[in-house]
Amino acid sequence: MIENLLNLIRENAGESIINNPDIPNERNDEAIQATGASILSGLQGMMAQGNVKEVLGIFAQGQVDQNNPVVQNLSGNVISDMMGRFGMDQGKAGSLVGSLLPMILNQLISRTNDPSNNGFSLDGLFGQLSGGRTSGMNLEGLVGKLAGGGLDRDGDGDVDFQDLAGMFTGGGNAGGNSGGMAGGNALDALKGIFGR
Repeated sequence: MIENLLNLIRENAGESIINNPDIPNERNDEAIQATGASILSGLQGMMAQGNVKEVLGIFAQGQVDQNNPVVQNLSGNVISDMMGRFGMDQGKAGSLVGSLLPMILNQLISRTNDPSNNGFSLDGLFGQLSGGRTSGMNLEGLVGKLAGGGLDRDGDGDVDFQDLAGMFTGGGNAGGNSGGMAGGNALDALKGIFGR
């Protein structure tokens, strides 16, 4: 999954990294690797802080822009890294990230949501982000329910741990079944993802 993400960044790095006068040509690959690492660590951090809904939500939306909370969160990571590694000022690093990050995330979303693309999958991506704790969960079903607004099971206007937990404790499930996991195991995995 990491190599696929790095290839995706390479495909889109043209003006932002490859042709950027602030990044020496001999360090282009370093900038690509750093961008990939920042994106992954940012997504892992969001999930560890309990923002699973937001991360899953970008796959349900199908497209993001600079105003999306996930993009804004990840932007800070990548901007800081570019400033530290290449001595860029905040404006230049922000411009690089502002043009590159939404493009990368939109292609990641598109390729992950495309069942014919074997290089990207929700299971693979979230398995890596969660350290394997999402193994066996029906993530496609979760994304489908999230896209349709069908996950707010407790009626409080948001999708939170209680809503997702209900799918694994007899309150129904997303997309048919939870991939064969027993309710307790899935609930334990969900608690791990939410840091509970």
